Amino acid sequence: MKYLYNKLLIILGVIFSFNIFFGCYIFAFSPSSETFRGIDVSEWQGSINWSQVKASGIEAVYIRSSEGLGYIDPYFRDNYNGAKSNGILVGFYHFVTARNIEEAREEASFFVDTISGTVPDLKLAMDFEQFGNLSVQEINEISTIFLETVKTLSGKEVVIYSDASNARDVFNKSLTNYPLWVADYYVSEPVANGKWDTWAGFQYTDLGKISGINGNVDLDLYTNDIKLNSNEQISYDKGNSSIDDIEYEYITVKSGDTLNKISSEYGIAVNTIASINGIRNINLIYVGEVLKLPSKENYSNTSVVSYTVQRGNTLSEIASRFNTTVSRIARLNNIQNVNIIYAGQRLIINLKQSDEANNLGDVNHNIYTVKRGDTLSEIASEYGVSVDDIARLNGIKNVNLIYVGEILRINRI
Repeated sequence: MKYLYNKLLIILGVIFSFNIFFGCYIFAFSPSSETFRGIDVSEWQGSINWSQVKASGIEAVYIRSSEGLGYIDPYFRDNYNGAKSNGILVGFYHFVTARNIEEAREEASFFVDTISGTVPDLKLAMDFEQFGNLSVQEINEISTIFLETVKTLSGKEVVIYSDASNARDVFNKSLTNYPLWVADYYVSEPVANGKWDTWAGFQYTDLGKISGINGNVDLDLYTNDIKLNSNEQISYDKGNSSIDDIEYEYITVKSGDTLNKISSEYGIAVNTIASINGIRNINLIYVGEVLKLPSKENYSNTSVVSYTVQRGNTLSEIASRFNTTVSRIARLNNIQNVNIIYAGQRLIINLKQSDEANNLGDVNHNIYTVKRGDTLSEIASEYGVSVDDIARLNGIKNVNLIYVGEILRINRI
């Protein structure tokens, strides 16, 4: 019996010593302040009834706005407007795919550009979790550049989203300057990682059920430290980015406004406004919604044009033809895979007006830019060609629908 007692004491001593030296890895760590209920969403949740979400007790949401260098979540704008209109605190996260520091800077610029014109309540989040063959050093360099660039361009504070394993084994202690939103499922408290002393957010399941959302949704607890200190609109500072060469202005939707009305007033095509702002339903905009439009001061120097993909086109060929880049076309048109475009697909393209004739014109075609009030029949009559001829050459399916600013090629006769 004495032998067993002594052996038990030895075992307990070993366990106690292990906890002393390694306890940071097996004990939970605490929230940085008082917590409140939240969720995070992306296109995978589909259309959401935000009034029901609010009624279920959800106080905050992180919304995926973008990924990589060219993908904008198609539900990002609807989710932002729906959550905001129901008094839910909103934050945005970007899914990082960068493989070097230059791509990190470009993705940060793309992220801030995407959410320009919004008024977030929560710190902007970096979601970097798929590392490929990157070394730990490269991962941390990319993370630091991305976070600091987002802060500089947006003027907002940032937060790191990470699972418990990467927080412990991958991210360096230097990144503890930024608060941590940690994912650790099916535990009452996240396991400590030996780096961050507290957490600002805790994603505790990906199988949550909330009224107003079909299927599963991530459930979170957030703390006051994840909130921004000021609620000001984000304005994209083009001067710090190589992503875009168009200046933007921001307008607020008023009662009675429609996209057609705004299109007519500003002389910008409806589909251009929709694409720039990630609007999926052109018949649905909200009073108080902030829209980003190409600045009037730059209309004389820059044109936002429409191009219909022809059979055999590639995105790189189109980019070369319009003197732009593949990533810029992808960003502006929400193209996720730059290797996949379709005949008949209409693309929005940034184009300097001085380059229009060189890029579009040739000995066989005239170039015409659609003006307010134009119809296809009037244009056809002016050039002595048929409506069907213009429609066929430019891939126009509905001859009654053309857009202000659209550039048409017309056969010379």
